[in-house]
Amino acid sequence: MQQQNILHLSTIAAVLTITTPFTALGDDMIKQMTKPQSTIQFGAGYLSDDNARFGQFSGLRDEGAYGIFNVDILRRNDDSGTWFKIIGRNLGLQNREIRLEHSKQGNWGYSVEFNQTPRYEPFPAITAVEGIGSAQLEVPTIPTTGNPTQLKTERESINVGINKLLPGNFELNLHFRNEEKDGARIFGRGNRLGAPSPTAVGGFEFTPEPINFTTRQFGATLDYTGKDLQVTGGYHGSIFLNKNSALHITGGSDVGGIYAPNNFSPIALPSDNQAHQAFLSGGYSFTPTTRGILKASYTRATQSDSFFPTQFATPGIGSNLGGQVDTALVQSSLSARPLPKLSLLANARFEDRNDNTPVFFYNPIALEPDLNGNRWSGLNQPRSFRTWNSKFEGSYALPMNFRFISGIDYEHWDRTGSPATTGHRSTTDEISYRAELRRTLAETVTGTISYIHSDRFGSHFLTNRTATGDPFFNFIAPINLADRKRDKVRLSVNWEPIDPLSVQVMIDESWDNYGHRAGSDLGTQKGSARNYSIDAVYSFSELWQATGWFSRNETFLDQASLTPSPPRHLQERWTVGLDNISTAFGAGLNGRPTEKSILALILSTVISLINLINQLFRMHKPIRYQISISSSPDLDYLLNMLFKKTMGSG
Repeated sequence: MQQQNILHLSTIAAVLTITTPFTALGDDMIKQMTKPQSTIQFGAGYLSDDNARFGQFSGLRDEGAYGIFNVDILRRNDDSGTWFKIIGRNLGLQNREIRLEHSKQGNWGYSVEFNQTPRYEPFPAITAVEGIGSAQLEVPTIPTTGNPTQLKTERESINVGINKLLPGNFELNLHFRNEEKDGARIFGRGNRLGAPSPTAVGGFEFTPEPINFTTRQFGATLDYTGKDLQVTGGYHGSIFLNKNSALHITGGSDVGGIYAPNNFSPIALPSDNQAHQAFLSGGYSFTPTTRGILKASYTRATQSDSFFPTQFATPGIGSNLGGQVDTALVQSSLSARPLPKLSLLANARFEDRNDNTPVFFYNPIALEPDLNGNRWSGLNQPRSFRTWNSKFEGSYALPMNFRFISGIDYEHWDRTGSPATTGHRSTTDEISYRAELRRTLAETVTGTISYIHSDRFGSHFLTNRTATGDPFFNFIAPINLADRKRDKVRLSVNWEPIDPLSVQVMIDESWDNYGHRAGSDLGTQKGSARNYSIDAVYSFSELWQATGWFSRNETFLDQASLTPSPPRHLQERWTVGLDNISTAFGAGLNGRPTEKSILALILSTVISLINLINQLFRMHKPIRYQISISSSPDLDYLLNMLFKKTMGSG
């Protein structure tokens, strides 16, 4: 005996009215693609309570009403094939944007765009400092109760783009962007020397940094698109201008002699700088199964902004930093399928970042001992590095729907510079071996298990020294430079129980063992990490998707150190176990709410839910459905046709 379920959907009749046959939906969609419609959206929203974090980048911070205004103006000239678009978003809010586009298909186009983005500090500052937002600040000599002040910056940018198709499969693109950023942000001056205590020399004072920046970006690209060869070459430049070269402060605390906060004025602010890059990239298909890609670029960044007249510095260092950094970058890859079941991939990347900034003795009091008796070099320290990354991977299809993937990854770093207050080594190398087995477990389930072993090693650690040549804190190997052996296992499963639903599950666990500096067993000892995640996507239609995810991360680290009391033979070694555990989850709905898509969403949601019930219970008893909407015979017919098409029953 069959079970019969009758679903009465008469309550939907008050919301939906359909007077067109089922086949008209496709015609309407085609018409919408060829005859675009313009829309204007306006309204009001209300924020029920103050929320500084929620509106940090939109201005929706305070309780109250806000305007909503969006526009989509689309026009197409069928005779000339030209398009005209005006797209505006959040025009009633502070993070507004509007874009104008005018183009002729397959010929030319240009666009102009305006964007405005605020950034509020989450909490107001209670301060008596005056002149905030300017380069002239007044700080009370003694602590003074102030008033609430909201720090804020705002960006306004204008973007212009032009493109033109040229004969011979070429296309020229030009772009320009000008951004103005104004306001004030958190900043402070001061010093604290000696062991922390109520009587420690110095202190810190609140001195907000004035923001008055201009950033210009511009460039051009020339593209070629052929059957086997595609090439892009061009130029990109950027210029940064700061209208304030220094922050001048009057007042402030005079406690601490030469280290007192009121001696730190003026304070240099970010200097003008610029960068220029030439680049070339392309791909070539040698055969239908073999393709190579090459990318190369050269960038020169300079900083030659003059020091301000009263800059505190050693005589003879020149009028500006003379900063110059040259970066060369080359990347290449080759993919091939020499056999039907075998795929190969090789990647290589080389970067040479050369800091050519001259080295000078900038700080004339660096050699004077501080309150802890230390003296420092007073020299600037340019840092250059070279990196080489390469990867080789092979994939082979095995019987019984298995696929085996293996690979080798290699990374090499060369660094310049001398150690200061942290450990430093000139070179490090890391090599990793990967093995992965993938199989289709069922028609809707794919599983993967992989193992990775990596080994990081490098040159000896350089000795940290003070200006007098004495060794300084040479016990610790920084975690990012220390020798390390890592083993990692990962399991992932992709499941599609029904057509619109996909679920991905991933679990991995890793174990680390760290090496130490010569003659020391201090620093990081070992660590481990576990990660679990579940991601799900459900597609109601082509226009609407629901997503959900859950993740958990557990990280553990053991490290060792010494008590600070000298001499060394009296210091005691102690260890600590650190852990960081986090859990996160979320859900979302993505879609385009048009009149047609709302109808499609409601219909497909009903169909999807009943289809899901059908899938879950089909193995037990067949279920029959009858759709009844008394006030709309056409909708009755449409729903039953959709249900019949979806589930094969009526």
